[in-house]
Amino acid sequence: MQKILVCLDTDPQASVFDSVVALDAGVDQLFRHSGVAPEQVEALVHGAMFTRGPADLRNTAVFVGGSDVAAAEALLARTTACFFGPMRVSVLLDAGGSNTTAAAAVIAAGRHVDLNGGADAAVIGAGPVGLRAAQMLAGQGVSVRLASRTLARANEACESLARVVDRDRLTPIGADETPATELLAGAQVLIAAGPAGVEVLDEATRAAADLRVAIDLNAVPPLGVGGIGVTDKGVGRGGQVHYGAIGVGGTKMKIHKAALCRLFESNDAVLDAAEVYAIGQSIE
Repeated sequence: MQKILVCLDTDPQASVFDSVVALDAGVDQLFRHSGVAPEQVEALVHGAMFTRGPADLRNTAVFVGGSDVAAAEALLARTTACFFGPMRVSVLLDAGGSNTTAAAAVIAAGRHVDLNGGADAAVIGAGPVGLRAAQMLAGQGVSVRLASRTLARANEACESLARVVDRDRLTPIGADETPATELLAGAQVLIAAGPAGVEVLDEATRAAADLRVAIDLNAVPPLGVGGIGVTDKGVGRGGQVHYGAIGVGGTKMKIHKAALCRLFESNDAVLDAAEVYAIGQSIE
């Protein structure tokens, strides 16, 4: 029986990237739907659920994507609300690569810092990847300073994460109001997930910080963190270990493909941030 992946994408055009990865992961058929709104989900998911018997539903799965993570989360909630009894299919959310990229970054940091030992981390960027990275770090007991341009936005991000992790492990930082030296003070880990083509931390400030590992997830020049190369993968400089976006990308792709394969092992997996991170840890 063929493996069918129903792709629910919030963008006007469904992601080519996600489709290629799915095919490379062994999916036989892609049913790609773009511009999907929450009220359209039930009919699409029911179409996937009611065409195969319970024993065969492990061969059907749903992928939720798009560049708007909040919108994708709404689609995920509508998708799981369609399930009842044995009538369900596995579903993966990786809008904008947020879960798989964040998992790869946190796993890279964990190669050099004991994340279960009360470490401190700074995450720059409260967008999709930064939020997921902060969630994964805090979930392991790391104290996280989450920086956004304004304190109000950073605080809003921390409050949103408090639904799934201990709020006391999260400190909001307004980058426009707080010097970068204060953000980095005492941090062993830096993950920069700022907007593409924007330097969020200059080389001198980064080099002067007492970091053990610094990860920049921006691949578009100018890069996000000065002095880190886009292809750096565990490169040591000045007492720090550096990873660039492409250096993290290999692990991200492995996690993405492994998560897709996991969908077809059963018909009841719901893979979001915590589950994707666990998959990444299992293959590391």
